[in-house]
Parts: sequence; structure tokens; C-alpha cells
Amino acid sequence: MVTRSRVLSAGSYLPARIVTNDELAKTIDTNDEWIRQRTGIRQRHIAAEGELTSDLAVAASHQALENAGLKGSDVDCIILGTCTPDHTFPATATRVQHVLGAKGFAMDVGAVCSGFVFALAAADNFIRLGQVKNALVIGAETFSRILDWKDRGTCVLFGDGAGAVVLQASEGKGNKSDQGILSTHLFSDGAHYERLYVDGGPSATQTTGHVKMDGREVFRHAVVNLAAAIDVAIAANNINADEVDWLVPHQANRRIIDSMGHRLKLPEERAVITVDRHANTSAASIPLALAEAVNDGRIKRGQLVLMEAMGGGFTWGSALVRW
Repeated sequence: MVTRSRVLSAGSYLPARIVTNDELAKTIDTNDEWIRQRTGIRQRHIAAEGELTSDLAVAASHQALENAGLKGSDVDCIILGTCTPDHTFPATATRVQHVLGAKGFAMDVGAVCSGFVFALAAADNFIRLGQVKNALVIGAETFSRILDWKDRGTCVLFGDGAGAVVLQASEGKGNKSDQGILSTHLFSDGAHYERLYVDGGPSATQTTGHVKMDGREVFRHAVVNLAAAIDVAIAANNINADEVDWLVPHQANRRIIDSMGHRLKLPEERAVITVDRHANTSAASIPLALAEAVNDGRIKRGQLVLMEAMGGGFTWGSALVRW
């Protein structure tokens, strides 16, 4: 027998304010058709004044814990994927830990849009080693706080939100029939550091800065890297692509999502798509999409779910889970 990280539940939270493409077109040189054709996005949620990343994370975590039938005090480990922390330090995860009344330890993971997959991999490894029984893995962002709202090349792409899952140690046979996380695969390449970055930071400029992106290069690398992440997950578990029931991808661009679905030979309805309503919520995008599909009943127990993401750094990765 082997130890597996079973995914008990998922939860999500989106800020109340919705900003449509038409609303953005009133302040910058863009229009709804231009944004939709290039990205698939029609709206995004924006955090309210004073609403922090930790607030979004706590709300998503409460829902995930309630769906799992657990309390905050049952949680041994909190790992939060975010690139928009409340403060430079301490880790935003520690604030979430305090509010939830959780025990054990809490930490942040900064892998930008890949943050949730990186956090999931870390929590899975803690569970496999027997160091943690119940883990809370969160992706939460207030990305609107690091956008230049006059730059149409970036501000139209992103939104705010949070998603969370609860993992619990369970026994498995060590093969692809097991329930839980079957494998995770993480990668990075710092040679592309300046393709997607924020032009500020405590050490560099002592400012927060704004997102800067070479969109054409990011798109090109995303298609190649995400395809590779999918292939390695399939090969590692000795499955065929057609055994995957659901693709839950990072929600950056509809064209990239469609490309990955075609690679898996999945019908369009088997890819969970929220980019049209959420835009790119960075580390929150996968758990937001996952929570939606789990809680509306699309994803069912026993099904194979493949998650993949790529973010600044570049970082990228995948995770294969039997729900």
C-alpha cells in the first residue's frame, strides 16, 4: 500500500464587482470584439477597496472546508499560491491560518500562474512523507492591484479570485486506479524571466510595480510547454490521452485551452472553461475552475482530471488526479 493525497472537496470565491469589456472600453482604446477574439474573455471580477488576497483565500477555504465536513482546526498544513500577497512578509498563508484556526504550518508559494500546481505538488509530497494528514491548498490573487490600467495589452487579461481544495492522506495500491493525486510535474526556465514580470519589488525598486508582458512570446512558449506538461503526466501514469475525463487548465487564453483539449482529443465540453467570465486569475484560475466543475456535478468521483498551467519565470507544470 502507498499513501495518496485524496482530494476531499473544493471551494471558491469571486469578488462582487464585475468589470465587462465594454466598461474597459470607456477608459482605454479597446473594444469587446477585440478582447474576445484574442482571448475569449468578456468580463472579470475585481476586488473591492480594502479586500485583500487573504480575504479571498479565507472565503474560498471556508467553502472547501465546509464541503469536506472539516473545521479549520483539522488542517495541519496550508499552502497558498499567490504573487499578490497582502504584504511582502509574513506569508499571507499565515493570516489565513490564523483566521481559520488551523494548526501545523502555513506558507506561500510564488510561481505566478503555476502557483496552484506548485502548491498542490508541495502539499502532496508532505502527505506522501507522512508529515501531514489534512492539507489546505489555495490559489488566491488580487491581480488588479499590479495592473497598469492604461496598458490594454495587460489590463484586459486579468481578474481577481480564489479557489481552494482540501487534501487528506489515504491508502492506495500505487497504480492509476487509486483515488487522489497520481502525479505532479513541475518545471521552470529563468532564461525567460523578463518575458512576463512585474517591474517592481522590495529589492529592485522598493515599489510594487506593474505587470509587463511580451504577449507573443508568452503565447508561443505556453503552447509548447503546456503540451509537454500534459505529455509527461500521461506517460508517467501509463495511460492513454483518451482516458482523461476532464481537462482543468489555467485560464489564460481560450485559444491555448482549445489547443490543449485537441492534444488530449477531448470534446470541447470536457474542458472546464471559465476564462470568459473570470479572465486570468493567475494562481486562482485552476482551483476556481475546478471548484465550479466539482460543485455543479460535472466532475464525478472516479474520473481522471488533468490540470496544467504556465506562468512567469517561466514556470509550468501539470497534475493528474483521480477525483
